[in-house]
Amino acid sequence: MASDSAQRPNIVFILSDDQGPWALGCAGNDEIKTPHLDGLAAEGTRLENFFCVSPVCSPARASLMTGQIPSRHGVHDYLTGVEVGPQAPDYLAGQQIFTDVLAQNGYRLGLSGKWHLGTNDAAREGFVHWYGLAGGGSPYTLATMYRNGAREETTTYLTDAITADAHAFLDREAAQEAPFFLAVNYTAPHKPWKGQHPKEFEDLYADCEFASCPQEEPHPWQPTVDGVAIGGEPDVRAALVGYFAAVSAMDSAIGGLMDHLERLGIREDTLVIFSSDNGFNCGHHGVWGKGNGTFPQNMYDSSVKVPAIFHWPGRITAGQVRGELLSAYDVAATILELAGLNPAPFETGPGASFASLLSASRDGEPAADQAARTQDAVVVYDEYGPVRMIRTHDFKYVHRYPHGPHELYELTTDPGERTNLISGALNDAAPHPALAGLRSRMAGWFARHGVPEFDGASLPVAGAGQHSPLRPGTAMSDPLGAFTGPNWDGV
Repeated sequence: MASDSAQRPNIVFILSDDQGPWALGCAGNDEIKTPHLDGLAAEGTRLENFFCVSPVCSPARASLMTGQIPSRHGVHDYLTGVEVGPQAPDYLAGQQIFTDVLAQNGYRLGLSGKWHLGTNDAAREGFVHWYGLAGGGSPYTLATMYRNGAREETTTYLTDAITADAHAFLDREAAQEAPFFLAVNYTAPHKPWKGQHPKEFEDLYADCEFASCPQEEPHPWQPTVDGVAIGGEPDVRAALVGYFAAVSAMDSAIGGLMDHLERLGIREDTLVIFSSDNGFNCGHHGVWGKGNGTFPQNMYDSSVKVPAIFHWPGRITAGQVRGELLSAYDVAATILELAGLNPAPFETGPGASFASLLSASRDGEPAADQAARTQDAVVVYDEYGPVRMIRTHDFKYVHRYPHGPHELYELTTDPGERTNLISGALNDAAPHPALAGLRSRMAGWFARHGVPEFDGASLPVAGAGQHSPLRPGTAMSDPLGAFTGPNWDGV
């Protein structure tokens, strides 16, 4: 049967789509119903300061897979254009992703759900099963999927269709000798919301006040179409009901997957990871959407933080909440180390395994390397084209190329990011003493980890989608353009 080795666990990596860090009961939201994810966190470790690498789908997912930043892997915006068939580009062609290493070490790989990194219909190296969404987004009924290259139209609720495929993979693979890796990539809670989700989950929020999603005055940078925020829907209350219902329906599905692992007798031998590609604002800061919910793009914590839970009975500490600043570019190396493999190939960029943070030493005190990792993990960097962010525990600095506006927040006294301390914002006061150091660290970090051909500081990323891959020594044949209207993929 599938792996029962503590050194080579089975791996189930569950990824939601556009889930804000606030959209979990175990994260302190007493309105949203997520009992199964809350239980997963109670039996595992939750990371409360975990950040995506870009607050937009495709670049965030590319960084999860490669351990690199957009200014090295070359995916800077959500992908659009030709996404299936022989003419569809593979945006990660020639780049190693962590699943390649798993396959080379005997893992059998499966995908159920959204890929959105090019050639969405074609299985990547080592995948024995591929059930991929045709594009980057979809209605929750009649979605187009590709099962091992063959086109299918779903006839059930999309979350249920993805989950049913994952159950079938588990049944098949439990009988194999080799360990498995299964990516369960939901589209939930990505829009659309109104009238899209099962009534039993919508009814959970019939009387909800949605105090966790204050509807602030619209952000001055938020584009609208016919008066509606590009990342939202006209009926705001129905959108909130749908967003919350989408999360709860996914939570129920995840509970079913965990029960299935138990029935198969492999729950104790399976590493389960839950996270999201990027955060989301449902009215927070006056924004509906994530980074590209505004132009210029925003870097609020609600856009760049994501939920993260790691669960492996007996190997990952139960009931632990860690506060270190960690990033999605650390995930590839972490997964490999937890699988008993060498993480070093995915530590050539900014990422480093944080596996040691997930369990305490035998005497209950942090291990030496764990303490060292805590000391080092003081900065999280983010980027979205010409918009970049550096964040410490105390400060966040956002730099926008070429001319600004820039932002500086002192998070210890202003965790809500309300008061911009950049000179000029406060009656032309002298620059804040932290500003020069943050700018210097940011510039040096991108010089070290980016490559000139893919450097997002000079790319006109406006949140309208990326139509073609970047290639070293070439310019983009179809530049990233200005916003052209709402669509399934980008917002």
